[in-house]
Amino acid sequence: MALPPEKIAELKQIIHSQVSQMDIHHQIRNVVSNIVSSSNGHAGTLNEADIMNQLRQRGVVDEVMRHIQVDGVHNGKPATHFADTTSHVSHPLSKKANIDPSRRHLYLLVQGGKAFLEHLEDPDSMPGQKVAAYFTLHVYFRNQRYKSRPVPCAVEPQFDEGFLLELHKESSGEAGKMADIVSMLSMCDPIHLVLIKTDAVGDTSLLSSQYFEWRPLLTSKQGVMKTSVEMMGTGSEAHVPVGLLELQLELFPKPPQSLEENVVRAQIELEKSRQAERERMFLVYAKQWWKEYLQVRESHSERLVKMFAQDENGFKRPVSSFVKPLRAGRLLDTPRQAARFVALMHHEKLQALGGGDKVEQWTSTHAFLCRNRGDCEDHAVLLCSLLLGFGLDAYVCVGTKVKGSVHTWVMTVSADGLITFWESLNGHRYVHEPINPDAPPMSKLERPRYPYKTVGCVFNHQSFFANSQATDSVEVCHFDLQNEAHWKSMSRDAVLSVCGSGVCPLWPVPPPLCPSTLDAALVSSDLEQHLKVLVMEHRRDQGLTTSWDDHLSYVLTPALAAYETERITGITAGNEEFQDAVRLAIPEGQTFKGYPIQFTHRNARKAFTTCLRSPVCDEIINCRGDQVKLAVRVRVYPYPESACATWLMFACKYKSIV
Repeated sequence: MALPPEKIAELKQIIHSQVSQMDIHHQIRNVVSNIVSSSNGHAGTLNEADIMNQLRQRGVVDEVMRHIQVDGVHNGKPATHFADTTSHVSHPLSKKANIDPSRRHLYLLVQGGKAFLEHLEDPDSMPGQKVAAYFTLHVYFRNQRYKSRPVPCAVEPQFDEGFLLELHKESSGEAGKMADIVSMLSMCDPIHLVLIKTDAVGDTSLLSSQYFEWRPLLTSKQGVMKTSVEMMGTGSEAHVPVGLLELQLELFPKPPQSLEENVVRAQIELEKSRQAERERMFLVYAKQWWKEYLQVRESHSERLVKMFAQDENGFKRPVSSFVKPLRAGRLLDTPRQAARFVALMHHEKLQALGGGDKVEQWTSTHAFLCRNRGDCEDHAVLLCSLLLGFGLDAYVCVGTKVKGSVHTWVMTVSADGLITFWESLNGHRYVHEPINPDAPPMSKLERPRYPYKTVGCVFNHQSFFANSQATDSVEVCHFDLQNEAHWKSMSRDAVLSVCGSGVCPLWPVPPPLCPSTLDAALVSSDLEQHLKVLVMEHRRDQGLTTSWDDHLSYVLTPALAAYETERITGITAGNEEFQDAVRLAIPEGQTFKGYPIQFTHRNARKAFTTCLRSPVCDEIINCRGDQVKLAVRVRVYPYPESACATWLMFACKYKSIV
């Protein structure tokens, strides 16, 4: 492959720089001196081949080649963008790459961190120590997502990451044009920085969710700006900094002119004042609306009509601003598959520092996806957004469960008025039919199966309805939302004035989902081998030998596939073939026992410990008798983001003794 002249010049410069750094000339002189000495001073025997052989033997040539890196030449095809167009989440980029000169880019370099004082006494940050926890920085900007490599937790974490963010015009027909200085000034989208900490067992915590204003860069005549960003905590610690990030921003290509500082400052302040005015007007409207709602019935003051919620940064936002239609592209095919995906996101209730009541925190969708862990509100908002993306008429419901605890779930209204409840924490679906309160008492078999007791309000990205019926009991409620006698609605225009698309940059649209990076076959096999080792060690401690039946292990596979299909579709999959195969695999006179279970993680020891708590599984793993054979099968089903369904099944067969 012939290199272009500019690439040859670059290669020569790289080699010259590397030769100078390694002092190659001194090593060549030593080689020549040794050759001359070995030839009794006859320099006529000296040739280039001997010198090269000596340099190769000493490893000098290999060392030079190892340090020389030429970027931008891959299979003869020049790169035009940093980002991988087939993935919504890109990994850190190389230091050099060709950039499409017809597009404007913002290069964000995270040089490192400072003052992460929580890790001042962390022994894991000391040299030579095994890393038990690490940071991951997530970046989201104008529908582009990036993720840094894991960095060991330390007072001064060494990120050293570069992210290339593309700037483009939004108006129709101009998306392919380079953004000029005026259009960049009107781009009010901030860069969302999310800092995640992952501990030794894989549990994640949200350290910071920061919105960074990048437009002061437009005042730089060189098109370069260095700054420090104070990363604030979340929840009750939203006003306490967790550390600093050292950033450098640069525009490619450099704009021909810059802006005055007062121009950029005036634009930013104007946007803030407009947003503050919209929020003020909505608050005035909400107060009047609430006053009218209370006049309908005094008991309305006790209902869960939640108009505002607090996000991870401690800001009060209208609940409708959390919901935005979200398309999953080709990563999810059906609404039920979307419900399965959301159910696999880890559920965690935030507790106040020192215990006490649950902390209210509705996390932004980007931060929730980055952490892969959140409360029922986060799950319900994500599921509602996905169902809206699939074209359904979906709403988030706020109410209580049977035991009286506050809960949120999702409701869809079909074209013919059928009401379906979706439980975002487990993917279950329930059809709702209101009960006549004057009808005779119902038997236990006839009572609704859903776990919801009361409902105070329902909302989505453009509507908000408060329950105005005589009782807020879900069993007798009618969900005819357009009936003003049953539901008091907020003005659609009022909701859209603060929650409409692009109205508030700090409430951005949900980011695109990223595909799973797991190799399902590889991780399934690896987890299965780990479980076998744990079983053998456990049985050895009990004084038992272990013998595996590989054929029986493989036979268990269809059962795991049927279980996952049932969780997605809600329809019991036929497993007659599995039952027939098990009968054929178990000789006459022997007994078969099996125990399936599903996890949302891939930690073998954690899963094994959980299995031992089940009397049935404990009996299988500790099976004693004649001709005992054990089997285990693992099947990991990956979903978008970091979600996965891990199915495993332990089984045994043994000779029955009468």
